[in-house]
Amino acid sequence: MIPPGGVPEVMDIKELSSYLGIGKSKIYALIRAKKIPASQIGRQYRFYKALIDKWLQEKLITGASEMPLFDQDERDKK
Repeated sequence: MIPPGGVPEVMDIKELSSYLGIGKSKIYALIRAKKIPASQIGRQYRFYKALIDKWLQEKLITGASEMPLFDQDERDKK
């Protein structure tokens, strides 16, 4: 059953593919590489939305170390 928000709390491969906007083959590759949180039940995989969301947050690329908010000259002026 899909909740009012549109995304179930536990997803299968097809639902996760739609949620992430990537192909099923890419998801299987991530599973094989043990790079995505997954539960295996028999021959099927299930994905908890909360764990996938946390995994996505951990994968954020902010560029903070590469691009400072202010140049050194601007900080010296203050």
